[in-house]
Amino acid sequence: MVSNPPGDNFTVVFTNNTPVVYIPPRLSVLEAVEFKTAYQRLLQEVRPRGLIILDFAETQFMDSSGVGALVSNLKFTKEQDMQLMLRNVRPPVMAVLSMTSLDQVLTIERTTNEATEPILANVRPPETHPSVRSWLKRSLDIVGSLVGLGITAILFVPIAIAIKRDSPGPIFFGQTRCGWMGRRFQIWKFRSMCSDAEHLKNQVQNQASGAFFKNDNDPRVTAVGRFLRRTSLDELPQFWNVLKGEMSLVGTRPPTPEEVETYQIPEWQRLDVKPGMTGEWQVNGRSSVRNFEDVIKLDLRYQAHWSLWYDVKLIFRTILIVFNKKSGAV
Repeated sequence: MVSNPPGDNFTVVFTNNTPVVYIPPRLSVLEAVEFKTAYQRLLQEVRPRGLIILDFAETQFMDSSGVGALVSNLKFTKEQDMQLMLRNVRPPVMAVLSMTSLDQVLTIERTTNEATEPILANVRPPETHPSVRSWLKRSLDIVGSLVGLGITAILFVPIAIAIKRDSPGPIFFGQTRCGWMGRRFQIWKFRSMCSDAEHLKNQVQNQASGAFFKNDNDPRVTAVGRFLRRTSLDELPQFWNVLKGEMSLVGTRPPTPEEVETYQIPEWQRLDVKPGMTGEWQVNGRSSVRNFEDVIKLDLRYQAHWSLWYDVKLIFRTILIVFNKKSGAV
């Protein structure tokens, strides 16, 4: 039995009272918005019991917006006390699910045998933006990160001594952030806050609106930390993230998983490129940005204008303003 399609790009077929939703060949931002709306309307109007199946037999491309829609619909399914299963997942989509670890939380009907599984290792995730596979950009990242790590090595001893003398705790601060396509990684900085800062976060007022946190006079920041932040020296260890390929010298602001949890589907577009140590948000008054919508606009502007020369210009602009006392912290 074929139901009335819940959206222009989505058809539902009921097999033994189990709805099977057929996913279109592309699951990018426009389709992802429709997917979320159509899927959740289906569950509310039809109220199926037990299992819902998503058939990916025709789907060859899924970007970060598609990932966001899938995550949102998985949560909605669990809230309705139902189960979601993916069927006929093609290698390009499976590569995305694997790199984002969604293959560990989603139920996927395996249709391939063990002999064909190694093929997946040779399948590259989709090119969500030209910068993702630019060998020139990656070369710039490698050279820049090696130079940056050299500078970090020179400054490490005095910075480490200052941090340890100023407050007890580790020299480095690690935090989980979301990178390209929402893939999680550990970002590193020189510690600029007290050692229990994460536990005290809910006691500090958020002066920003939307899906990020900012407070100009955060009491958790140490005296040395304020200097490190003002000069951006706290971010030097991120050159290691750049060398590993988790970040780029230039990109979008790397969000926390808690921020991503609040994203609407279009906001996932900012994850179509690698996060950067600097970017539009850094050179356009990051300390004055208070609205998450402004962050999105800056990130999308970067994606629209990207070129290798654009990256170089943003790097030089960052160098010129890095010691500006009004630059603030990320």
